[in-house]
Amino acid sequence: MKLILLAFSCVLFVFSCNTNDKKIIDTKIVEASVDTIIQDTIIQLKNPHLSITKDFVLGKFDYKNDTTFVKVDTKHSLKVVYLQNEVYKVFLDMVDSAKVAGVELKIVSGTRNFKEQKAIWERKWKKYNTLEPLQRALKILEYSSMPSSSRHHWGTDIDLNSLNNSYFNSGKGLRVYEWLITHANDFGFYQVYTEKDNNRTGYNLEKWHWSYLPFANKYLEFYNKRIINDDINGFDGFEQAQKVKIIKDYVNGISKKAKDYK
Repeated sequence: MKLILLAFSCVLFVFSCNTNDKKIIDTKIVEASVDTIIQDTIIQLKNPHLSITKDFVLGKFDYKNDTTFVKVDTKHSLKVVYLQNEVYKVFLDMVDSAKVAGVELKIVSGTRNFKEQKAIWERKWKKYNTLEPLQRALKILEYSSMPSSSRHHWGTDIDLNSLNNSYFNSGKGLRVYEWLITHANDFGFYQVYTEKDNNRTGYNLEKWHWSYLPFANKYLEFYNKRIINDDINGFDGFEQAQKVKIIKDYVNGISKKAKDYK
């Protein structure tokens, strides 16, 4: 409420200044401005991370102690997983809808912060130590993100059921994938790493990775405005970020359908 009152005060201040200059203000414009400020404030109150910070999009925060994140019930995940509260609520609606069709959705992975992504990256960096640095980075980037460049930092992205594309090609896995392709978009979840058609760059096909775009696209917009290659550092091989075009080809290497989402 303090934010809303402040919004009104700002509008009244503008009105007062213009009156002193003997200018007439269209009251409809003033009312529209107030409505816009109030709506923006309400959105921020509902989801504080719409007031986004660099540390947030870079994964440099503790989501387990962040009140906008919640631990996923173990019946919906294969390990300990956290998501943003609002994302989890929508996911549960999607789970209920899938269940009616005889499809079970289980989260394999959810939110990962910088520290957790760093552990994954550096384990693979050591694994591919026979390769030159650039080739090592490109090898890891087939399926894993550099720390500070992962959508999993945001609490909006989930890996479902299996981390193997072949699982979704037949039997139970195929039924899961077909249901997701047909219905997940209705809940705001999109497969961001599709086949590399329409000139998509970056990560390989990931049939398991689904992103809640109502929030994720706002974070991506902020990322593109505020983050540069120099912000991506603090782990083995970070010097390769610019060479692999990590922001252009990977952070933004998502499906055309996801890019076009409004």
